[in-house]
Amino acid sequence: MDEIATLAALCRRLGAETEAQAETMARQLLRRADQLSAGRKQTRASALEHLLNVFAHGRRGAVPPGFNPPPPSE
Repeated sequence: MDEIATLAALCRRLGAETEAQAETMARQLLRRADQLSAGRKQTRASALEHLLNVFAHGRRGAVPPGFNPPPPSE
C-alpha cells in the first residue's frame, strides 16, 4: 500500500465521508508535512506525525498537549 492510500485509509477511519474526501485529506496532509519539514528544518516523518496528532485530537474536539495556535488575526 502506498503512502497516500495508507493515509487515506486513516482519514476514512477518522471521519472522512467518502474515499475521494479521504484521498484529498491525505494529499493535503502530505503537502503540509513537506512544507513544515522544509520550513522548520525537521524530518518529513516528524512533521507528518505532528499533523496527525493535531488531526486526531481535533477530530475528538481536543487540543493536543503543547499546541500553540497562532494569535487571532484582526
